Amino acid sequence: MSHDVTPSTDSPFRSEPTARDQAPQFVLPLVVRIEKAAPPARTDALETAARAVLVLLADERSVGDGEWAEVVRDWQDARIRKVVRRARGAEWRRAEALPGITVTGTSAEVRVFPPVPLDGWPKELARLQVSGTDLDDPEPPAAADPAAPVLWLSPDLDMSAGKAMAQAGHGAQLAWWELPAEERTAWRDAGFPLAVRTAAPGRWAELTTSGLPLVRDAGFTEIAPGSCTVVADHPALR
Repeated sequence: MSHDVTPSTDSPFRSEPTARDQAPQFVLPLVVRIEKAAPPARTDALETAARAVLVLLADERSVGDGEWAEVVRDWQDARIRKVVRRARGAEWRRAEALPGITVTGTSAEVRVFPPVPLDGWPKELARLQVSGTDLDDPEPPAAADPAAPVLWLSPDLDMSAGKAMAQAGHGAQLAWWELPAEERTAWRDAGFPLAVRTAAPGRWAELTTSGLPLVRDAGFTEIAPGSCTVVADHPALR
């Protein structure tokens, strides 16, 4: 699934055309491992994808003079696109052989790669399927810890797992951008604990007007442009 998002302020997360659209466009690839016999739970996949985005942003290779830093800057200077693809068996092993980081949850494995040009995917990733990535939770997820960051999904939208994984990644990234340096360090050192949950309708109305980071989808796939998809509720931002 391919997505970018729009906040109310001027930033790469917006759907209106800007000068950034004239720059070369990059995309952050994420690959979720989905084996037929043992697919991951949906919520765990969403949480693992969000953590994968944070792990890449915080990695020493992505900052300063790191080997991925230039392409990460180019990606963040254009539209912040993320594409979630799925792999199993030999496909997953080929993806693992490319430079990237694998993040593991309880049942999910997600590999995140440094950004690539929108039309310049490595062949090992370009052939992977995008559409049809859907997953289920065997049991309803437990209530989120109020002391930990929560990425709240809209209760009004029916998103595939791939779409929701990208949106959770957007929400985590917005939270990361808004945190002070010391809070970023603390979150990273703790292993990026977070939960992804669907908000109750009444709570969603409160969250979207709370001033917390809010993801608005650009509407390339599945949902209407400008739809509010995720609120990033980090304790340090409340």
